[in-house]
Amino acid sequence: MDYDVIFIGSGHAAWHGAQTLARSGKKVALVEENKVAGTCTNFGCNAKILLDGPAEMIHHLHHYHGIGINDTPNIIWPELMAYKHQVIDPLSGVLAHKLSVDGIGIINGHAKFLNNEKIIVADQVYQAEKFVIATGQRPAKLPISGSEFMKDSTDFLDLPDMPKSILFVGAGYIAMEFASIAYAAGSDVTLIEYGDHALSGFDEIYSQKVVDDMTERGIHFTFKQAVSSVSLLENGQYQVNTAQGETYHVDYVMDTTGRVPNIEELALDDINVLYDKQGILVNDHLQTSVDNIYASGDVISKTIPRLTPTATFESNYIASVLLGNQEPINYPVVPTVAFTLPRVAQIGVTIDEAAKDDNLQVHEIPYGRVMRFQTLNDVHAAIKIVVNKNQQLVGAALIGDFAPEVVNALVPVINQQYTSSDITSQIYAFPTASGIILPMIANYLA
Repeated sequence: MDYDVIFIGSGHAAWHGAQTLARSGKKVALVEENKVAGTCTNFGCNAKILLDGPAEMIHHLHHYHGIGINDTPNIIWPELMAYKHQVIDPLSGVLAHKLSVDGIGIINGHAKFLNNEKIIVADQVYQAEKFVIATGQRPAKLPISGSEFMKDSTDFLDLPDMPKSILFVGAGYIAMEFASIAYAAGSDVTLIEYGDHALSGFDEIYSQKVVDDMTERGIHFTFKQAVSSVSLLENGQYQVNTAQGETYHVDYVMDTTGRVPNIEELALDDINVLYDKQGILVNDHLQTSVDNIYASGDVISKTIPRLTPTATFESNYIASVLLGNQEPINYPVVPTVAFTLPRVAQIGVTIDEAAKDDNLQVHEIPYGRVMRFQTLNDVHAAIKIVVNKNQQLVGAALIGDFAPEVVNALVPVINQQYTSSDITSQIYAFPTASGIILPMIANYLA
């Protein structure tokens, strides 16, 4: 069967662009070996943020302990998980129907390249003028004895009951987010990290404040430890050993040591598509080493954050290229949020990068103390801003429950190079976190 464009994968890195192409008259298909809509919708961020909701509410209530709130509700995990299935499970079918209305074909199964113009899926050969590889990533597996006992993020987001104790191997944003949820749901939580700090990629001081907050609530952290083995005990618990001689006994073990690109079974070597350990190599048009094959989303080897909005942006960009756009991809500034409790966020130039550049200045605004009434008594909420010599905002690091909202408000400020007057000439809703913080930032841009 012949198509103009075949996307291998059906997540955000694929279906947005597929829709645009189909609506422009192209004959398009998506290949999917699991559930239509991909990881984020079915097994990732959608389910994560739904399960995080009650934990976030409890976190907010804790800010008022002793000043009006004396008790907090409990999370009934089986009920919450049932609600998650009710909301999340239909989404795949909804998107599949939506795509079919646009005339997009859904090919079920695993794709393998026969040459640069043909793939085979479930013994059926399909031909296309262009291909887009959008196969994403999957959880990494530690190469240790007992790795088969370790669960991943997909398993956690489908837990029927919350274990009494959970150990997370790693302290990146996935581990930290899930640890916050598990603790709020009543689990005894431990994180073991090989490095010396959590949340790599975020401001280290703010990351440590998150660790301190989580520790104060009762979550256990161990740094500079390498897990060496996991074994199943007769009582049903797991024994986790580290190379440094520590031993832990827990009911559930999570491997949150990272993610790896889904590229091994595509036969890329046979058609000379180049890749490295981080993913598929592309040029500034997201074109691989084979002219008619492109890559989109997390499967790309790149420094841009691997996020759902980034994948959507790339998918839409590839559609524009296939419809005639000859401009190289130009990424806007990308905000990143770790939905820990408290939240942390990063956008643009980092604080570490700014410290090495004499043309950049860093200012910290303790907005949680200044605007306690607005931040729900989140007194430790703060933002560090990076300002260039032209008095323009070029980056920021944030901590606090309102960090996701505020970092989004900074996107146009950075992308459009707002001046102080650009901000102060606007009227913002009051009292809101962004409506208060933006005028504060304007003072540093004058």
